[in-house]
Amino acid sequence: MCRLLGGALIALAAIAPPGHALASQTFPARGSVEVAFSPADDPEALLIRVIDAARATLHVQAYVFTSRNIADALVRAHTRGVRVEVLADAGMNQRGGGGAMPRLLAAGVPVAFETRYAAAHNKVLIVDAQGAGCTVVTGSYNFTWSARNRNAENVIVLRDHCPLAQAYLANWQRHRAEAAPVTSLPWKP
Repeated sequence: MCRLLGGALIALAAIAPPGHALASQTFPARGSVEVAFSPADDPEALLIRVIDAARATLHVQAYVFTSRNIADALVRAHTRGVRVEVLADAGMNQRGGGGAMPRLLAAGVPVAFETRYAAAHNKVLIVDAQGAGCTVVTGSYNFTWSARNRNAENVIVLRDHCPLAQAYLANWQRHRAEAAPVTSLPWKP
């Protein structure tokens, strides 16, 4: 059985597209974990507390991003000198409307849209990945009113695990390298 499994993995490796790893990364447990579930808890308030704690860098990946409260927290961080950068799914955010993206762009926060994927479905905040207070936030939670008030969603905050934060940052940077900068809305590729 082991030989069969090993042979299957070798065969998969041979047909995997270049640059696509078949293995995951494993990290020893470290730091603290905090969770929130909507609508019973208030994940948005938790996200804003995490953003407010950022000291040096804040990298965001968002599928749907319409929350003005989260956008305002990111703008506050940007204003106090935190390097804030946002990646978002192009299809879900290109119109802008009165939500988050126009606020971020007006404040000078760098925004880029992901166009390579059918859905850039990540929901991630990476805070201070290179230093004290390193934090990763992820889960199903979109940055929207509906996620906060109507949907069953989850957020997990992983603090003080810098190798994990750096792995998330490396993934964020790969996505950013393929994304298109946005300077105004509505946006067209």
